[in-house]
Amino acid sequence: MFSLIISGRKPLELHKWRYMRASFIFLQNPSAFPISFSSASAAADVSRRKGNNFTLSYLVESLGFTTKLAESILRKVTTEDSNCNPDSVLTLLRSHGFTNSHISTIIRTYPRLLSLDSESSLAPKLRFLTSRGASTSELTEVLSTVPKILGIKKDKALSRYYDFVREIIIATDKNYYSLPEGSAQGNKLRNVLVLRDMGVPQRLLLPLLISNHHVCCGKEKFEETLKKVVEMGFEPATFRFVEALRMLYQLSDKTIREKLCFYGKLGFSVGDVWEMFKKNPSFLPLSEKNVLNSIEAYLGLGFTRDEFAVLVKCHPQCLNYSAELVKKKTEFLVKSMNWPVKAFGFEPNGAWIQLGEEDYPEV
Repeated sequence: MFSLIISGRKPLELHKWRYMRASFIFLQNPSAFPISFSSASAAADVSRRKGNNFTLSYLVESLGFTTKLAESILRKVTTEDSNCNPDSVLTLLRSHGFTNSHISTIIRTYPRLLSLDSESSLAPKLRFLTSRGASTSELTEVLSTVPKILGIKKDKALSRYYDFVREIIIATDKNYYSLPEGSAQGNKLRNVLVLRDMGVPQRLLLPLLISNHHVCCGKEKFEETLKKVVEMGFEPATFRFVEALRMLYQLSDKTIREKLCFYGKLGFSVGDVWEMFKKNPSFLPLSEKNVLNSIEAYLGLGFTRDEFAVLVKCHPQCLNYSAELVKKKTEFLVKSMNWPVKAFGFEPNGAWIQLGEEDYPEV
């Protein structure tokens, strides 16, 4: 086990949270298709390009997207499904009362919607929701707020998540009592309403409603976990508040004590661990094996134990990185940018941490 001497310096606050970006990969092999189908394939390709041109024009001229953004969105959706028809999706949405403002929000939030089949997938879902009594104003507001609902395949799940979101967006608190006492749906909605009243913004609440995380499903454990997060000083309006709630909810008191003991053996005090948790809640559930592998990676790259300790106290998300990514980031800055290793832990804006895969070449 490593014995770390922790620097007494106060770690610098990390101000940014970087979300990971998704990538889309598509492999094509034209030679695999018989020559006899080449004419039909070419015609279909021309047809798709024409449809995409209409969509591109609409995104730019009607919705105010930049040409670069619109082209990027279309590339992504056609990569997922080369037979998709974005123009038919837009036509369907407009026919159901969605305004340009609604459609703009939907596409920015959930561009994959343009790759769905308007006739076999989207139209039946819109008819189903309308048949349940949803008005045009309600339908457009709910679906433009959480468009991923339209990606749900089963009617039962579709109606359940739609109702959850509708309650949060439109209904008043008293609507909660129409749900069975103690039901999973009732608990989830009640807990989300509690978070809403505390100041958690809608953009952070809605993912909790439609996700598979159980953080909002319980009662006593939810209340206990929420109390801990509040006492730690997390600001309800931030992503870290919700992240801390999720991380602590999944860890038992026994597991937390074991985590504190483990980090204590590495030289971190209990106070150090909770300060690190405030900066990056997702580090706490990491396994001991992953943490030790991370330590080995940093020491192998030339960090002293003291430097590693300072770095982790300042930027605890370093522990979330794989050994390969740690090596790639470090070698780029040390060899290509001439940064001294000591600078990493004290770099105020966390530029080293902020680097993504696209920010530097292979080294």
